[in-house]
Amino acid sequence: MLKADGVTKRFGGLTAVNGVGLEVRKGEILGLIGPNGAGKTTFFNILTGIYKPDGGTISFDGRPIHALPSFRIARAGMMRTFQNIRLLKEESVLDNVKVGLFGKTGSGLWAAILGLRSAKREEEEVTARSLATIERVGLKGREREAAGSLSYGDQRRVEIARALASDPKLLLLDEPTAGMNAAEVQEMTDLIRAIRGKGTTIVLIEHNVAMVTGLCDRVAVLVHGEKIADGEPESVIAKPEVVEAYLGKPDEEVIAVAAHS
Repeated sequence: MLKADGVTKRFGGLTAVNGVGLEVRKGEILGLIGPNGAGKTTFFNILTGIYKPDGGTISFDGRPIHALPSFRIARAGMMRTFQNIRLLKEESVLDNVKVGLFGKTGSGLWAAILGLRSAKREEEEVTARSLATIERVGLKGREREAAGSLSYGDQRRVEIARALASDPKLLLLDEPTAGMNAAEVQEMTDLIRAIRGKGTTIVLIEHNVAMVTGLCDRVAVLVHGEKIADGEPESVIAKPEVVEAYLGKPDEEVIAVAAHS
């Protein structure tokens, strides 16, 4: 479904993403992990058109997208959430989710101003679709509440609902369980499984390694902007270079002391 080949991004003298290649298969959940500063969110930003790559190519459903603006990539069927929640916090949950359907509507400004039947019908369809998506993420009954009044975990659900409203082929989730307790993590895990169960392919950035191992079909690891591993979760997590990326290189003196203690 998605193929990135040799993707590179530089900011001045810093290479944030260096020659990364990645394939996403239809129907899978792929985890993208790595320590802080590894380039994961930058890579998401390149995939979704926020940044243009300095090198490499990206194709989605067999079509090149690396030169397209974000809104065209979204219209093609790739939607995302953000590491830092980006909601219209003073607006209702319903209005926030409606925003996710903006690229799917056809009526223009004048049709809305003049109150044309086509615009009214489309507004009804957008509302119905948004309400169904809100129910899908477990927030039925909270449609009229201000998004900013919800708990952190429920704000994450609103953001996911906004991304799901347009029925994307590929959903990118940037740290969907950040800041959540164990119960909330389990609820989010169940929701992600349910979304995949409806046919949506998912790529997620996540620091909760236990969640990734239990949820994802495959895992790719970025370190210093480079991919160092890609494969089944348990085998990838066990690789020495991955362990070292998270825990640091073992100190030989500490190991020697531990061996004699």
